[in-house]
Amino acid sequence: MTFSIFPNYVHQPHFLSFNSDSPTLKKPLLARSSNGQNPSSDGSLLVKDNKPPFPGKPEADVVVIGSGIGGLCCAGLLARYQQDVLVLESHDLPGGAAHSFEIKGYKFDSGPSLFSGFQSRGPQANPLAQVLDALGESVPCVSYDSWMVYVPEGDFLSRIGPTEFYKDLEQYAGRNAVQEWKKLLDAILPLSSAAMALPPLSIRGDFGVLSTAAARYAPSLLKSFAQMGPKGALGATKLLRPFSEIVDSLELKDPFIRNWVDLLAFLLAGVKSNGILSAEMIYMFAEWYKPGCSLEYPLHGTGAIVDALVRGLEKCGGRLSLRSHVEEIVVENNRATGVKLRSGQFIRAKKAVISNASMWDTSNLLPKEVLPKSYLDTINTTPQCESFMHLHLGFDAECIQEDLGIHHIVVNDWGRGVDADQNVVLISVPSVLSPDLAPPGKHVLHAYTPGTEPFALWEGLDRRSAEYKQLKVERSEVMWKAVERALGPGFSREKCEVKLVGTPLTHQRFLRRNRGTYGPAIEAGKNSFPGHSSPISQLYCCGDSTFPGIGVPAVAASGAIVANSLVSVSQHSQLLDAIGI
Repeated sequence: MTFSIFPNYVHQPHFLSFNSDSPTLKKPLLARSSNGQNPSSDGSLLVKDNKPPFPGKPEADVVVIGSGIGGLCCAGLLARYQQDVLVLESHDLPGGAAHSFEIKGYKFDSGPSLFSGFQSRGPQANPLAQVLDALGESVPCVSYDSWMVYVPEGDFLSRIGPTEFYKDLEQYAGRNAVQEWKKLLDAILPLSSAAMALPPLSIRGDFGVLSTAAARYAPSLLKSFAQMGPKGALGATKLLRPFSEIVDSLELKDPFIRNWVDLLAFLLAGVKSNGILSAEMIYMFAEWYKPGCSLEYPLHGTGAIVDALVRGLEKCGGRLSLRSHVEEIVVENNRATGVKLRSGQFIRAKKAVISNASMWDTSNLLPKEVLPKSYLDTINTTPQCESFMHLHLGFDAECIQEDLGIHHIVVNDWGRGVDADQNVVLISVPSVLSPDLAPPGKHVLHAYTPGTEPFALWEGLDRRSAEYKQLKVERSEVMWKAVERALGPGFSREKCEVKLVGTPLTHQRFLRRNRGTYGPAIEAGKNSFPGHSSPISQLYCCGDSTFPGIGVPAVAASGAIVANSLVSVSQHSQLLDAIGI
């Protein structure tokens, strides 16, 4: 599993190059422009109109807008299905919210940093791992089993696994919390086999799903239900309901347990336990609290994941064009026939256009007259998660504790809720596991407030203004204090060699995200994430605005579902056979 908010179900959620008052981007990490050009020295996204903006002919079977994880998974699988695929990316680096960048020898993650399940195989593997397997690619990882937690009750090292967390609970929350946690695990872990019995890669958006999913995996589903018994099978009916309903049905009252469950849900999908599907949470519990489990960080940073997806795409004959900004999706007779670039170039799509942009940004690429009012109303009334503050630092490791862990979570006040602004800060120091991300003797750090920064505070501000710069100072202070708490007295903000502050306007500008949003704030039980088709024939969507939702595994699955839907059931079944699921 991967959380998108640390950011896997690692959104996925996230950005970068930075504003004009930040140091310039020196060179890209891992990513190369497929047209052989180097990124601009200032990280600019501007398309240069005096050259061919993409490799090869100006057409493809399928044109994919955006090279986020969802878009690359979709494009890679389509290429493996022997479709002619062209991915158009506005940025000068691929990866969307998950891309990496380098400044002064420090290689930064821009988004996801907490992962698990990369080394697993078979039906229950992480969807992203299944896609990489299908593309013949892998991502070497370092395994670890804990993260540091700083909460009002105290600071402790939270260990994953079936028993270690009990020790932390007893010390910081008491015996009652231990009993309630055991009661929760006893109730939900047996449900994990049902929650994980249907591989996301088996799903497609037509009646062919009866063959690729329902018939193919019916025996394993029935076996799971039989093993759970009547009580467990009844509990499995709650998989598509909010996880809070399971918590409430167990009559869990301990404040720490309920707060901890809300925190896990928020890290996973940007909503608390009353807004997340039970299936998602149970999948996560199975990844973290069963024997033999571990967390994983990709060697060479999260850019290695993007690089592997790009390799797989190009190896299968797909094309990626960077700095190719799509201005409009061209619609003829209610059918998406291609896209127009900012340069004015028309790229024809013979079979489909797939947007990896958010629902709001996708609708802005379409002529308003072609969209039904009901469709636009649904998009415009879908609530949004808020945006992010980011802090990227490069600093000397000399005075920092040698046993520093990679991940740290700071919760300032449970009473405000984990979704309150300036209340939760996530910190990643990936150089402790992958030293090549920083110069010798140095560390690289990424801290952020996860989808809780109100865009309204920043809306309309001039990025060059004194007001904007002052607001950056004020709103980044909570991250600085969290970093100082996590790294201890040996850390000095004044001595950092690289200091970068990203804001919601950074997200909006460089990720092309409407209002810099983390994604749709869709609560389980009240609504559901949209499917992948659209009112426009041959126009499909993947990514965090579509089912199954926010987070790296979710967007990888969404890309796979769209790719599967565009090929025959026979081709789809052959792929499942090839990767052993």
